[in-house]
Amino acid sequence: MAATIITTDELREFKLELLEAFKELLAQQGDVQQKRWMKSKEVRDLLGISPGTLQNLRVNGTLPFSKVGGVLYYQYQDVMQVLEQNRVDQYLVCKR
Repeated sequence: MAATIITTDELREFKLELLEAFKELLAQQGDVQQKRWMKSKEVRDLLGISPGTLQNLRVNGTLPFSKVGGVLYYQYQDVMQVLEQNRVDQYLVCKR
């Protein structure tokens, strides 16, 4: 059995290719595994908000939700839509 000598540069290139392949795989899995419905804790963690703030978003109608058996559920798409609707353009912030 003949031995093949691998240079450091070849090993580094292989590592970069492998990392890129893993990134693509994880990105594809993330899209597939994204939940359609999220519980309150998941929404709070995603947005970095308190339970009271989440309750205010529900009460004032900003964030739609469903309640099943005492558990509140939010559609991921609705959460992302609220973020987009409340996005502040940096240019407008500087103009004030």
